[in-house]
Amino acid sequence: MRSNGLAVDKGGVELGSNLLSGVSLPAAVVHEAPLAHNLMWMQRFAEAHGAHLAPHGKTTMTPALFHRQLQAGAWGITLATAPQCRAAFANGITRILMANQLVGQANMAIIASLIEQGAAFYCVVDSHENVRQLGRFFAERGLTLSVLIEVGVEGGRCGCRNQQQILSLAEAIGNEPALSLVGLEGYEGVVHGDNPESGIRTYANYLVDVAVELEAAGRFAEENPIVTASGSAWYDVIAESFQGAPLQGKFNPVLRPGCYIVHDHGLYREAQSAVLDRRPDLQQGLVPALEVFAQVQSLPEPGLAIVALGKRDIGHDQLPIVLRRYREAGTPAQPLSVAGWEVTKIMDQHTFVRLSDDAQDVQIGDIVAFGASHPCLTFDKWRQLLLVDDALNVKEHMATCF
Repeated sequence: MRSNGLAVDKGGVELGSNLLSGVSLPAAVVHEAPLAHNLMWMQRFAEAHGAHLAPHGKTTMTPALFHRQLQAGAWGITLATAPQCRAAFANGITRILMANQLVGQANMAIIASLIEQGAAFYCVVDSHENVRQLGRFFAERGLTLSVLIEVGVEGGRCGCRNQQQILSLAEAIGNEPALSLVGLEGYEGVVHGDNPESGIRTYANYLVDVAVELEAAGRFAEENPIVTASGSAWYDVIAESFQGAPLQGKFNPVLRPGCYIVHDHGLYREAQSAVLDRRPDLQQGLVPALEVFAQVQSLPEPGLAIVALGKRDIGHDQLPIVLRRYREAGTPAQPLSVAGWEVTKIMDQHTFVRLSDDAQDVQIGDIVAFGASHPCLTFDKWRQLLLVDDALNVKEHMATCF
C-alpha cells in the first residue's frame, strides 16, 4: 500500500514519517547511528581477542537485527528456547547456539525438524538423564545432535557443579551414538560474591582448564571444539581468559553478549562503565540506541506530568529515565528542557514524572524520549520497533518474533 509516495507497513507507520508528527505514540525506537556503532564495536572487540561472536538473540528477537549482526561478522545467533530457535530459523538464521538445556519431547521435535531442514544447531547438557533422553529421541529420528557440557557454579543456575560430574557426563555422551560432544558452555553472570571480578576470572580459567583436559583425553567429537561464555556485563573478562595460550589453535572461543546491540541507559550503561575502567585502552565503548517516545497526556497538579507510557511499553526493572523533550510537530534541533525531571512511578499505561520548579512551558502533547534499563524487557513488549535517523525520520520497521 502506498500513500503520498511513502511505503506503509501493516501497523500504519509510513516510512519517512517523523516521530514528532504523524506517528502514533508511544513507540519503541532504535537510533540508526548508535546501532551501527555498537554492531561494529563489539564485532571488532571479539575479533581483536581471537573470538567468534554469537550474540544472544533473546534480547531483541528481531530478525532484522540478527541479520545485521551476521553481516557484521557474527559466527551465529544464540537463543534460549526451542520456539525462539524455530522463529530465528524461519527468518533465515541457520547457525543456532541454544545456551540452554533441550528438554521435553515437543521441544526436541522442534529442534529435530530444524536439523532436518539444514540448521547447524547446538545445545547444552548438564545431566545423565537429559543425555539419555536426547540420545534416545535423536537416535529414533536418525539424527545427530551436537551438545556442549554446561559448566555451572555452586549456588548458581544450571550446569555441572564439579569436574568429576563433567568428566562423567562426557563419558556418557560418548556412549550415545546420536550425540556429539562439541564443546563446553558456561555463564559467568551467576558468579557473585564480595569480589565478583576475581570470581569470574577464576571461573573462566576453570572453564578453559576443563576444556583443555577433555581435549587431551580425546572426549570431543570434532577438531576445534567450542568454548563459550559471556553475557553483556563481563565480556571483557571472559575474552581475556579465552585469549590465553591454552585455547589458541585448538578451540573456537565464542562470546555471547546480547544487549550490546542497543545497549541501555541503566544496568548495562553501568556495566559498560566498569568495562572501560578495567580496559581504558578500549575506544569510546557502547552507546544507547534504544528509546521509547511517548506524550504528556495530563498535567493534573503543579509539579506533576502524567505521560502515556507504562509497563506495557518499557522495561521497568529500574524506572525509566527522562532523556529529552520536544514540542509535537517540532524538530529534533529544538529540544525542550527536562532538567530536574524524574520518573517516580510507573503503572500499566501511565508514568508519573516529577517536574522541576522552573518547568513552566510543559504542554499536553509534548513528546518525551525515555531510556530504559535492560533492553530485553523493552523489546518483548513490541511487535515492531522503528529505526530512525538523526532527524527522527522512520527508516525501517523492525518486526519482532517473540
